[in-house]
Parts: sequence; structure tokens; C-alpha cells
Amino acid sequence: MAELDAFKLNVGDHAPTFRDLPGTDGKKWGLRDFDRSRLLLVVFSCNHCPYAQAWEGRIVEVVRDYAVKGLGTIMINPNETVNYPDDRMDRMIERARAKGYPFPYVRDEDQSVARAYGALVTPHPLLFDKDRRLIFQGKLDDSWQEPSKAKHRFLREALDAGLAGRPVPTPTSSVIGCTVKWK
Repeated sequence: MAELDAFKLNVGDHAPTFRDLPGTDGKKWGLRDFDRSRLLLVVFSCNHCPYAQAWEGRIVEVVRDYAVKGLGTIMINPNETVNYPDDRMDRMIERARAKGYPFPYVRDEDQSVARAYGALVTPHPLLFDKDRRLIFQGKLDDSWQEPSKAKHRFLREALDAGLAGRPVPTPTSSVIGCTVKWK
């Protein structure tokens, strides 16, 4: 477990470009695939982490609620798989199907995208505006173990503000999760 806030990207920074990340759907995905989205949510996550698993359903729910409002989403798994075989592509495909992910779930095999974005933990969500400038990064809410006890839903607040063209009330919060498993 890690609780960190030493972010590489700061509010206002552009989303680093990426392309050709293989997805569980058999397609290759890149930043340009989301050009029509009003906002873009990039989530670094994985299969094995208990924090990622705890927030997984809430991520799916948020995406379903906001996709119709113009949210594009991509979930990126950067973890090495020698020591973490649950994060292999075959297991990602199983998980995406079982959980009904309404977004691309892709592999960052060489970890270059995770490094460019400064991914610290899984899950590590980053939200970008239409110009692909960072408007939020941090935890989804303030109760990773018990969703019903969350008092601050940071990601939803950021999405509402971003869609309304208002400043995000809490543009950064610490991320909590399992550290990215670097090669």
C-alpha cells in the first residue's frame, strides 16, 4: 500500500501522447482515439491490487454515469507480470469481461505511458479537459473500503466541474493503492 502525492503531472499540464496500446478488446488504443470526448479519464490500474478491486465497481459506475455527458475513459495496466501473473493480458481479458468494463482496458507492457504520466499506484486516476490539460488527479473518494461512507467524491466533483467549465474544487488529492510494479 502507498499513499503518495509526489505527482509528475500538475494541474494544467498536457496529457502525454501515447498510441498502439493493446486492449482486451483486440484493438490498439491511443490518446487520439478520444479526440471527440469532452473530458478524458485515464486510470492506471491492474487486476491484483485490493485497492484497485475495491474502487473498480465505482469506476465502472462513474464511467457509465458520465459517458453520455462526453467522458472518454481508458484504463491502463502497467504492472510487470513475472511476479504479478494476474496482471497478464489473458487475465485482463477475463476481468474486463467479467466486470463489464465500459471502456478500453489496455496493457502498457514497456511501462512508458505509466512513466510519462507519473503513475504511482493502482488505481491512479487522472482527468483531462477537452484540450487535454490535467484538471484532476487523486483518489476517487475518501472511503476506499466502504463506498457508503464516502463524504467526498473527488472524481465526481471534478467531472461535474469540468463539464460545467468551472474550476475543480479539489484538483488533487493523495492517491491510495498498491505501488506500480516496475520492471
